[in-house]
Amino acid sequence: MTRAFVFPGQGAQTIGMGKALADAYPAAKAVFDEVDEALGESLSGLIWTGEQDDLTLTQNAQPALMATSLAAFRALEAEGISIDAASFVAGHSLGEYSALAATGTLSVGDAARLLRIRGRAMQEAVPVGVGAMAALLGLDFETAKAVAEEAAQGDVCQAANDNDPAQVVVSGHKAAVERAVEIAKGKGAKRAVLLPVSAPFHCALMEPAAKVMADALSDVTLSAPKVPVVANVRAEAVSDPDTIRELLIEQVTGSVRWRESVAWMSGQGVTEIWEIGAGKALSGMIRRIDRAIECRAVGTPEDVAAVKDAI
Repeated sequence: MTRAFVFPGQGAQTIGMGKALADAYPAAKAVFDEVDEALGESLSGLIWTGEQDDLTLTQNAQPALMATSLAAFRALEAEGISIDAASFVAGHSLGEYSALAATGTLSVGDAARLLRIRGRAMQEAVPVGVGAMAALLGLDFETAKAVAEEAAQGDVCQAANDNDPAQVVVSGHKAAVERAVEIAKGKGAKRAVLLPVSAPFHCALMEPAAKVMADALSDVTLSAPKVPVVANVRAEAVSDPDTIRELLIEQVTGSVRWRESVAWMSGQGVTEIWEIGAGKALSGMIRRIDRAIECRAVGTPEDVAAVKDAI
């Protein structure tokens, strides 16, 4: 059986995530300690007992979700399941940093610091209220892309997340995204709704954040991954550290090609994917992309025990 490990992105965050893992596994607790130390604050306190609104702030959600994913991965390692159990790793947007930490390209501390910088830079790239994102449900990618192009009318409006065959997220100037919602309804979308996000991610308006990440990544050592990483912007595996660095910069303004990434892994013979960290959003997308792939969510001690018995 060919297996891949994937790591969730923003939106999966919940208060209390990872706490049971940290209580059950010293190696999982050590991840949260390492992240707290890297950031110089108790992010774990916010994750476990804070307010959902504070956790949802981009600058907090990004390192928090990475910490939770890595805690779950360390729990797997404690049970004898190493990165070598996967043929590929991938992550959705910020989840790509979790994947890179799991496969040894980034240290957990560097991943936390980079995601804090990334979250702030993405938030600050566009004044609040200027940008927006919307989910177009029931349209394929090419139709959604055409909707975004028609809606732009001189503004920015781009297909930002190609999540699965019937879910594409568009991003850009608020007026253009609102136009896209109306155009999509006219083209047969089942639903087209504005998303409760604080900035228009993965579009050209994020260029200031891409520049910040280019500076931040230039100071960080990247090692060759132990397992190839399926990059968001390429939808294929990469292993060269310099290429990975370039693609992480490109990812800030580029589309998250998740549907294509899963299809590429399927084409490489992947038949089982484990979603490691908070929630099960990616598992739902994967099932809609390729029903032949078996999905397992690994986010609690019970989930770890279940996969340990199944491997």
